[in-house]
Amino acid sequence: MAIKKHIPNTITCMNLFSGCVACVMAFKGELLLASLFIYLGAVFDFFDGMVARLLKVSSPIGKELDSLADCITFGMAPGLIMFSFLQTYCETPCAYIPYVAFLIPVFSALRLAKFNIDERQTSSFIGLPTPANAVFLASSAALFDIEGYNVEALKPFMQNVYVVIAVILVMCYLLVCELPMFSLKFKSLKWADNKSQFILIGSSVILLAVFKLAAIPMIILLFIFMSVILFFMKKGK
Repeated sequence: MAIKKHIPNTITCMNLFSGCVACVMAFKGELLLASLFIYLGAVFDFFDGMVARLLKVSSPIGKELDSLADCITFGMAPGLIMFSFLQTYCETPCAYIPYVAFLIPVFSALRLAKFNIDERQTSSFIGLPTPANAVFLASSAALFDIEGYNVEALKPFMQNVYVVIAVILVMCYLLVCELPMFSLKFKSLKWADNKSQFILIGSSVILLAVFKLAAIPMIILLFIFMSVILFFMKKGK
């Protein structure tokens, strides 16, 4: 029992470790490697809570540790990636503009603090979850770090400093806004109970098969779009 109760926290610490490595890779300008470690951290983040529930060893310290780890992996790491991206790929009229990227860890911390005290977010989310935000930003930047990957269509947008800043500001707003977003937690295996989850997963598989790594930011945008549609459908009722 003594060992069992430490397993979820160990997985959370592996999330934190992944985030630290992602930060180092971002410092070095290795945006693809940095994004891969964010993905790895997201995998650990998904399993730590699941394991805690399965082993029935959930604890207050686990919840706090999870938020601290997320602040690094899904806050600081994507902030550093976008800072490096702005410095490397965008022509900035002012040397201080890349520092706008550090709004990402600021709003991620605000999002995590709100989540910890918001009792509404047990089976769904209010605002964009930090892992989704981090994966979107990291994967978008990583496309420019893959040798031979065709990003010509994206260059006019992603190399425009004002577009990148606008994307950062919109994503920061989504982190703390009052927009309900569905969770990927399955209530059962019935279609009627999990329509949104099944549609998102099925669409994700198709997008990944067609667009490979470029599909990852598309999947996050699809998740946001579906959440907005569901919100207005429920509001209409």
